[in-house]
Amino acid sequence: MNLATRALFRASSLATAARRAPIVVSPRFAAIRTYASAQRQAGGGGGGMGSTLMVVAASAGAGAIGYHYYLEGTDPANVKQAAGAAAKGVAAAVSGEKDGKKEPIDYQKVYNHIATLLEDENYDDGSYGPVFLRLAWHASGTWDPAAKNGGSHGGTMRFKSESSDSANAGLGIARERLNRTKDKFPEISYGDLWTLAGVCAIQEMGGPTVKWRSGRVDGMEENAPPEGRLPDATRSDPKHYHDVFKRMGFNDQEIVALMGAHSLGRCHKDRSKFDGPWTDSPTVVTNAFYTELLNRHWVERKWDGPKQYEDKESKSLMMLPSDMAMLQDKEFKKWIEIYAKDEQKFTEDFAKAIAKLFELGCTFKENSKVYEFKATNA
Repeated sequence: MNLATRALFRASSLATAARRAPIVVSPRFAAIRTYASAQRQAGGGGGGMGSTLMVVAASAGAGAIGYHYYLEGTDPANVKQAAGAAAKGVAAAVSGEKDGKKEPIDYQKVYNHIATLLEDENYDDGSYGPVFLRLAWHASGTWDPAAKNGGSHGGTMRFKSESSDSANAGLGIARERLNRTKDKFPEISYGDLWTLAGVCAIQEMGGPTVKWRSGRVDGMEENAPPEGRLPDATRSDPKHYHDVFKRMGFNDQEIVALMGAHSLGRCHKDRSKFDGPWTDSPTVVTNAFYTELLNRHWVERKWDGPKQYEDKESKSLMMLPSDMAMLQDKEFKKWIEIYAKDEQKFTEDFAKAIAKLFELGCTFKENSKVYEFKATNA
């Protein structure tokens, strides 16, 4: 993304925030709006492409059985043989097989479909991008190499034991919306779907190209991680964040780079219990999290919710105890200052760190393809 385009993004977002409009829609999504609306009108409601494909395939299978029965009479063996052949045809149609061979997934098409789901002027600041990224982050950030579970590989947040973790409150919204893509591409695993949605969100919101690999395999509920693996945003001690991230193999620079995701989205009282956005441009990938953290005067908010901070000047932005803890650590603060001064350095490091996060605990085939997706609005 060139500097001129990024400047346009930021100017538009800041202008909208200044008008205090209830919905902040990045112009990055304006190019998508017509296409996404047309998709919804053409597709209608219901179960999506996957459901339609199942009905068509099942109808074809039933027709094959009936035709074979007509030709061969009532011989049960013949009918059974026809039923078996029809069942194989249905399975092949649903799984994407052709001539007995499974068709490879076109992940650029999957990416493009996810991109059509991002914009919605009735949701938050006009985009599902931040919650898609949060889903990918939380699905990945539970990896424990000692226990050998967690991470995005098994897609285990589809089970209640993980989805009910208080840290994952509100992520059902993202999972449900992404089921539209799952319906259209039923052969993709949930781990691949959710992490690809995170990549798509970053790139479509003006962020860097993030390298991604496929191959995650859906696991069973017993593979789900226990509660407490994700960083606890209520903690004010830097050691907690050192411990959590270093368990996953991240150094101080990578930890601070990953925290830059707080440039996006907002907190909700009915989910995390916290409230408000970190920046004035919550649907654009920038280094604003670092500049705001350093340059604004933050005071503890007086309200009936959990401890959080608000900027003294406008009282419109917030920071979490976890964010303020970063300033207390010499090494963390060093990288905050670097990223506040150099947005390009931040986006480069963020792309590498988030790609690493999404692959924690994953096992890929040797020489597996590394994808770099083309943004739909590039």
